[in-house]
Amino acid sequence: MNRKKIRITLMAIMVLLLSTSLTFAEGVDIAQVNSEKFGIFTLIPPLVAIVLAFITKNVVVSLFIGILSGSFLINFSGINVLGTLVEAFLDLVNRALVSLSDPWNAGIILQVLAIGGVINLVAKMGGAKAVAEALAKRAKTARGTQLITWLLGLLVFFDDYANSLIVGPIMRPVSDKMQISRERLAFIIDATAAPIAGLAIISTWIGLEVGLINDAFTGIGIEADAFGIFLNTIPYRFYNILILAFIVITALLMKDFGPMRKAELQARSNKSQKHKLSKESSLSQDDLEPKEGIKLSIWNAIIPIGTLIVAALISFYYSGYSSIMGGEDTTLIQLFNTAPYSFEAIKEAFSASDASIALFQSAIFASIVAIAMAVGKKIFTVSEAVEVWIDGMKGLIITGVILILAWSLSSVIKELGTAKYIIKLLSGSLPYYLLPSLIFILGAIISFSTGTAYGTMGILMPLAVPLAHSINPEMSFIIVSTSAVLTGAIFGDHCSPISDTTILSSMGAGCNHIDHVKTQMPYALFVAVITVVFGYIPAGFGLPAYIVLPISLVAIFLGVQILGKRVDIEVDENEVEVAQ
Repeated sequence: MNRKKIRITLMAIMVLLLSTSLTFAEGVDIAQVNSEKFGIFTLIPPLVAIVLAFITKNVVVSLFIGILSGSFLINFSGINVLGTLVEAFLDLVNRALVSLSDPWNAGIILQVLAIGGVINLVAKMGGAKAVAEALAKRAKTARGTQLITWLLGLLVFFDDYANSLIVGPIMRPVSDKMQISRERLAFIIDATAAPIAGLAIISTWIGLEVGLINDAFTGIGIEADAFGIFLNTIPYRFYNILILAFIVITALLMKDFGPMRKAELQARSNKSQKHKLSKESSLSQDDLEPKEGIKLSIWNAIIPIGTLIVAALISFYYSGYSSIMGGEDTTLIQLFNTAPYSFEAIKEAFSASDASIALFQSAIFASIVAIAMAVGKKIFTVSEAVEVWIDGMKGLIITGVILILAWSLSSVIKELGTAKYIIKLLSGSLPYYLLPSLIFILGAIISFSTGTAYGTMGILMPLAVPLAHSINPEMSFIIVSTSAVLTGAIFGDHCSPISDTTILSSMGAGCNHIDHVKTQMPYALFVAVITVVFGYIPAGFGLPAYIVLPISLVAIFLGVQILGKRVDIEVDENEVEVAQ
């Protein structure tokens, strides 16, 4: 009897210990543990991926090895290197499967493929060429073409992915005709994607931004209107505003510098730039040629693309509406019951929407409309139209592969605690007026290393707002620091070769991805330096935006005048040879 009691007691103790250990394990921050365990080695995966991308010019291989290096670190537990390598490979495969099984990620890939199908249908029906010819009549110069591309980027303000995938294929034929390099086109697309979506008060970004602001201010015990704070940060979103201004200034002055100028000189030389196009390009120019013998009509582009944009806006609203009405927030439910189409209701609906689902829905609907047009106009039969639609997807399969690998790398980096290590490494005591600049730089480093602006905002916002409040409790200072989180994340994402927006921009422009990154980075860094020196440092001292922003814009103008050289002059053959 006593032995039975002892056994029962021992079993009870074991169960208690097991449950306690499981509870402890659930409460442990794996990323924090790993960041302390591996230290500087947590930087290996993003550094390997980024450095190899520049050396090999092969994004897929670079991302693959970057993930493998991170998985090797996570699984390494002894001297059995070969066994660890096998485990790392299996871990890589599992991460790829998990990335693809995520509903958000799956929705993004599906909408990328569907939009590729729409673009191919538009091209084969002659819509893309008709639009290109119509725009070419208005954009009679390289300057005008760049400004029209910039304007189109602003018009597709509601989502950065949609921006990258819509503007590029439309403007690519025009920019080629005007001898604008694919690198320059990719830069304009990328610089009007996340920067404008991050500023827009109705977009797929605002829900995350306002939500993070609300959580951060609640955490320091301040009840504030999160949307009002978001609006107050807009004049201090220096990088977003300045990069948009930089495009206009360089286009008007027709001045470029660094690798971008070399690309522009090549494009303007007598030598065709077709030899520069990447095998990874989404759709080559030949693929966009219309079917022989059809009558060109801009409506073959306007109706499908217009349907895509309008359907996306409706889908965003419906997605958010369904989410809110199925939730428990009685205030928002009452708002939609009483004024469903008010500005406040539309803003809340967009904030609560699922962008991946909304964009996929709109892309499928636009596909149906495009197929119906092609059949109705007797350009294709139903079978031929569907085949053309599927052919359009084939060119974007590489984009899906890169996105899956980028998401897998992001999961490795997150588990290793790379972001936490960087924060610990760079944070410390400093003068209060430098805090916004430090937050901006910290956000840029994390975003560049991880390839995600969303993730960076989520990591930094809960840390930056309490830190700013503890150093200087004035609301204006906290607002400047909050804006630095949002802009730093976008700047780093803009530069990062593993960012999905950067990848989609290069694909949309039909530009080699690494060439896009190499030519864009000096411009992004130039604007970032102006952002810190003439933006966040003066703002940290308390200077208002209406003084700081004009000074920053003047600095951008003067910098372009000093560093830039004209590209609309007769091309020197020696310069072209150097560029090549």
